[in-house]
Amino acid sequence: VNGKLIGGLDSLKDLQAKGSVAQELEKIKAAATSALPASVISPSPPASPAVTNEYLGKLLNSAPVMLFMKGNPGEPRCGFSAKIVGILEKEGISFKSFDILTNEDVRQGLKKYSNWPTYPQLYVNGKLVGGLDIVQDMAEDGDLADQLGIESLNERLKKLIESSPVMLFMKGNPNEPRCGFSRTIVQILQEEGIKFSTFDILEDEDVRQGLKTYSNWPTFPQLYVDGKLLGGLDIVRELQEDGELLDSIGHKNKL
Repeated sequence: VNGKLIGGLDSLKDLQAKGSVAQELEKIKAAATSALPASVISPSPPASPAVTNEYLGKLLNSAPVMLFMKGNPGEPRCGFSAKIVGILEKEGISFKSFDILTNEDVRQGLKKYSNWPTYPQLYVNGKLVGGLDIVQDMAEDGDLADQLGIESLNERLKKLIESSPVMLFMKGNPNEPRCGFSRTIVQILQEEGIKFSTFDILEDEDVRQGLKTYSNWPTFPQLYVDGKLLGGLDIVRELQEDGELLDSIGHKNKL
């Protein structure tokens, strides 16, 4: 009873002699149960509930473009995932990803939620686009971002660069530069009385990395004039020392 030996035939005969065998067994069971520690008799904690549709919906909408893949963009763990990441990056599409190998509930739940049995899966604004084959076909047809109905990273970068006649991409802002190079280039522009706008690349990793490729310039700060890259600190400083900075930027941009 409760994992403990009561005995054989003789023991049962003794219990029968005292009255009902069932009643005597219940007494023994109750006594044994009360003697057990609470951790043994308390029920096992329920298994963690499977992910809900509400949770999956929030996950799908956690970024405008969401990729559910095996591994991550830096370390894909299957060929299909590696290929779709390559396509998105080549097309300049900014996206976030979720590694399904880290959460089996999400991995299985998403198959039912979207009625799509394989991975990777690409979602735009919470809606399933499809897997590698579909994305590959769309890319081959041209302008994947346009077909997905989203703005590509390159389009976003172009708009940012052209948002001001003189645009400085820096670490921090003019009041609180967060690196010595950014601080120095701000001082130079202010000394020359040049009107300029800034963008803090530390606030947006997509812009920070994308701009390196877009302009083929690996470091920051970067200064743009009328949508074209003028250069970094070294070039700006050299132009100032030669007395040519204002001519390069344009007198129209002087305060």
